[in-house]
Amino acid sequence: MYKNAVKHIISNTYEVDPLIHSNKDQRYGLSLIIRPPESVKTAIQMFLKELYNTAPNQYYYPATDIHITVLSIISCYDGLDSDVLHFPDYIALVKKSLKRIAPISITCKGITASPSGIMIQGFPTEPALNSLRNQLRANFKNSNLQESMDQRYLIQTAHATVCRFSNLLEHNLKFLTILESYRDHYFGAFNVDKLELVYNDWYHRRNKSKTLHEFSL
Repeated sequence: MYKNAVKHIISNTYEVDPLIHSNKDQRYGLSLIIRPPESVKTAIQMFLKELYNTAPNQYYYPATDIHITVLSIISCYDGLDSDVLHFPDYIALVKKSLKRIAPISITCKGITASPSGIMIQGFPTEPALNSLRNQLRANFKNSNLQESMDQRYLIQTAHATVCRFSNLLEHNLKFLTILESYRDHYFGAFNVDKLELVYNDWYHRRNKSKTLHEFSL
């Protein structure tokens, strides 16, 4: 994936998101997420500062918005009405899915990229995260609750998107040089102590999203 993204960056064929700064973007969804600790987010912000100094016109996630998606229960789409979702039922089903789930630990090491942005790589140190995802999928598929899990892609990683292309790059090669220098960079490791069920916009912006419930692990 990274090598393919590099080709797109060199050739200026990456995907510029025209909706990042638009007030007309009404894409919302429902997600279960992990927020990294401050130590990891601080290390990520140092990386983003380097990118910003070379490419200030791109969209960089503030520390408040950085997250790892456990599962997109309802993938973002234009027109999702929160009033028709009975959030207590979603909370109850997540609680049910968390029973007998082993502790989750994640190591954040290195970066990768796609044609639309830059991501921090996250590596679960045990199978508990994917076990939880499988349990959530099974429980939601057997419920009558609205969901659209895995319609876009099957989440198997623990990455965190931290940059999206919102304009054309002016210094492509310098931008790539910074990416290469962080290809195997260690951002930190942590034990997951809580999950958040969030009604979120496409970019998980804190001022446009709402945390519905926090689940302690």
